[in-house]
Amino acid sequence: MSFNRYTSLRRRASALVRSASALRRWLPAFSAILLALPAAADPVKTVTIATTATILNGQPHYTGTNQRVIDEGWLAGQLHQRGIELIWVPVPGDTGATINEAFAAQRIDFGGYGDLPSIILNASGTRTQVVVPDGRGLDTFLLVPPHSTATSLKDLKGKRIAVHRGRPWYLTFLRLIEQNGFKPGDFTLVNIDLQPSAAALASGNIDALFAINSYKLADEGLGRIIWSSKGQVDKKIRAELWGAKTFIDQHPDLTQLVATAYVRAQYWEAQEQNRAAVIHEVTLGGTPEKAVLQAYDDNSLTWKDYFTPIFDQSLIDHYRRTADFAAQQHLIRTPIRAEDLLQTKFVTAALQDLHLEHFWTQVAPAAQSAALIPNH
Repeated sequence: MSFNRYTSLRRRASALVRSASALRRWLPAFSAILLALPAAADPVKTVTIATTATILNGQPHYTGTNQRVIDEGWLAGQLHQRGIELIWVPVPGDTGATINEAFAAQRIDFGGYGDLPSIILNASGTRTQVVVPDGRGLDTFLLVPPHSTATSLKDLKGKRIAVHRGRPWYLTFLRLIEQNGFKPGDFTLVNIDLQPSAAALASGNIDALFAINSYKLADEGLGRIIWSSKGQVDKKIRAELWGAKTFIDQHPDLTQLVATAYVRAQYWEAQEQNRAAVIHEVTLGGTPEKAVLQAYDDNSLTWKDYFTPIFDQSLIDHYRRTADFAAQQHLIRTPIRAEDLLQTKFVTAALQDLHLEHFWTQVAPAAQSAALIPNH
């Protein structure tokens, strides 16, 4: 590698570290917001949703469907008519741990985040359920530094691989190495979050990174993708809208409003005429348009598939597989039934109310699972 190329990569790595530091400065403020929220009580005065956010012009900016729900204003309006305030809690950094803590403390009613942290939370005794699924899953990636000669996982045996333990893609990584005939001890696993690990990859302080949303790193020359889950459903991760089971059981009417708001938003995103607006919205979080287009470039999916709220067989199989593997890897002590995690009745009602029963592909009757039976 030339000296100029090395210097350029070091500058970009330093920029990533500064970005991570900025997010860390926000964390105390987010923690204060959560601590200030009242615990659940009757009558309901607030509905609180916590989900991933980035910092845009010094203010929190939410991701994907969440921002569409905010921009449309329908949910806030419906709750306002009932004398209820809608509160959004922005969560940067380790979304899973933060939202799990908030659910356990009964400080939030809903959370938009990933599969593995949710399974860990339920195994600990705090019950939550998927209220609205979000699309067909997110791709995972294995990257190496630009100058690396590695072309596959086997080339990384004995090397340092960064993967954030406890995040949804951690379990995907464990499954990947197992299916390739390896075990975790065959690698030196470095447990660090995405921002610092991306900087470490660019500077050559690690030999590989397993992560999500990696097209930006590759396009900027900070890493080279040698494997991805594109086209492999069992290697993707999922993030959904989860609800506290106590809130769902005690306030099904309010839960229905939230579910309907998200289905409305996902329908808007799924329409072809809104594609450009959706892509632009994603870029506001700091992802270049080229990387966004790459993320949506999957020949196995139609545009509307990326936003489906359907509890289909692939989703059910995903949670069965993820829960079982988490138990096998001793990440949880209490086995979890996927069926207990899925609350389908609110999406069913929303699709009927919005006359969208046939907009997204449904599971054929022969493939129906017990998990598709609404939980009452």
